Amino acid sequence: MTELLQDWVTARAQKDPEAVAVVLNQKKMTYGQLDRLSNQLARILKAGGCRRGDRVGLLMPNCPAAVVGLLGIYKADAIYVPLDPLSPAARLKKMMASIESPWILAAGPVGPVLDDLLSDERFRFSVSVGWLEPEGIEGENFKTKFSLADFDAYSSGRLDYRNRRQDPAHMFFTSGSTGTPKGVVVAHSSAIEFTEWAVDYFGMNASDRNSGHMGLHFDVSIYDMFGTFATGAELHIVPPELNLLPNKLADFIRRSELTQWFSVPSILNYTAKFDVVRPGDFPSLKRLLWCGEVLPTPALIYWMKRLPHVRFTNLYGPTETTILSTYYTVPACPEDERAPIPIGTPCPGEELLVLDEKLQPVPPGQVGDIYIRGVGLSLGYWRDPEKTRAAFLPNPQSSDPADRIYKTGDLGKVGEDGLFYFLGRKDYQIKCRGYRVELGEVEAALNALNLLQECAVVAIAADGFEGTKICCGYVAQPGNGVSPPALRTQLAKALPFYMVPSRWMALEQLPRNPNGKIDRPRLAGEFGRKEAPALSSCDVQIG
Repeated sequence: MTELLQDWVTARAQKDPEAVAVVLNQKKMTYGQLDRLSNQLARILKAGGCRRGDRVGLLMPNCPAAVVGLLGIYKADAIYVPLDPLSPAARLKKMMASIESPWILAAGPVGPVLDDLLSDERFRFSVSVGWLEPEGIEGENFKTKFSLADFDAYSSGRLDYRNRRQDPAHMFFTSGSTGTPKGVVVAHSSAIEFTEWAVDYFGMNASDRNSGHMGLHFDVSIYDMFGTFATGAELHIVPPELNLLPNKLADFIRRSELTQWFSVPSILNYTAKFDVVRPGDFPSLKRLLWCGEVLPTPALIYWMKRLPHVRFTNLYGPTETTILSTYYTVPACPEDERAPIPIGTPCPGEELLVLDEKLQPVPPGQVGDIYIRGVGLSLGYWRDPEKTRAAFLPNPQSSDPADRIYKTGDLGKVGEDGLFYFLGRKDYQIKCRGYRVELGEVEAALNALNLLQECAVVAIAADGFEGTKICCGYVAQPGNGVSPPALRTQLAKALPFYMVPSRWMALEQLPRNPNGKIDRPRLAGEFGRKEAPALSSCDVQIG
């Protein structure tokens, strides 16, 4: 049984040190190199005073050096904390203040961000910087303690670890309602449980060439990496600039001969709208996975019709329950563009519960709150027992005080087929003109029109009798000058009048949060302004 995540890399390095582990832009790193460099890094951190349980920040884009960095952190018995270089410095400062990190490992074009971050008096003299490139750098507020050039002074031999399976491995920050990010602490055991299941379920092996598409601040990146390393396969990191270039993204899948592609639905939807996938394309591809948002059914149909040889799987789960908690492999291409795609069944060792406000099970077919229990539950929020108690509740069906359920904030139901269905966030369910409206249903109807590249429906408070105003931000398909009145007319054929958005906003692209998901609060804020510079908006009266 694997004890710690890094053990998979060490085992493969001992068996076949020349096997390729990570690829980025034709540059390759072997398992032997990964193991040796991460061993040296762990010794440097320890020599610099890094202790068991210390939180170590990793500030760099997804790259081979980042993989070395997180492995070195694990091997130093420390806790890996990814810091997104694209996040605002103010947010990064909140994260650094929370974790009280003695070290930041950095590389790539992050010097200005690092300088801004360490300009804060709280960190300037207490945080050491390790630079995972051949030569160190200096800024106004920092000087690197070491670089790759210093690694050879340290042994690359195997280390003895004090950490065990139940100890924390990493911490991922999620958005907090108060504006302060929440650090979700995940044990090695939880990440290992999911990875072992996924490797078995998907039949992964050493011949696989898996995509590394998720940003390091997105917890699914752990599966991208360790699902690959557990089988001795190759991880092909996707250059982030390809996300806005559908043709080049498709070329990357072909050229890399990927066997597994895993991304957020917005990327799949975006690629489908540009029609860059050929019939029978990507002959090496065996699996296409997505999670994080609802994939519009028309986009799924597009992909499945062009890639009949590929297995398509929808995955669901919040960061607090470790990577993912449910799965659903689509058995056949849907015929109805408005047919919902289930989130399926719980992964082994996990359980989904659909409960009412009294934490009692709701009957099949009825909508309730989704709770999750089982092996995937994280250790809670970093140094925040109040928020941990509010989200991780005692299981009302158990007398064991250690038996917890996590309140996801999502709505769902159990269908007649016995599968679970995600129905949106609880705060996506609103009342407008006295009617209960699921904003996700409005989005599904819009996507079925096949007039838009992508869209998002949000709600803002209104002073009139309607109580809430439904708003839609959208990106038109290239060359399609579709107007809000035309969209309203078409949507009114599929939805009752009270579900048709009354405000519309045409955008060049929808706002995104650091995980690449649509930033709905930001979009709602744009609608809430009296004026929205640089955005075209239109009020449409209905009813």
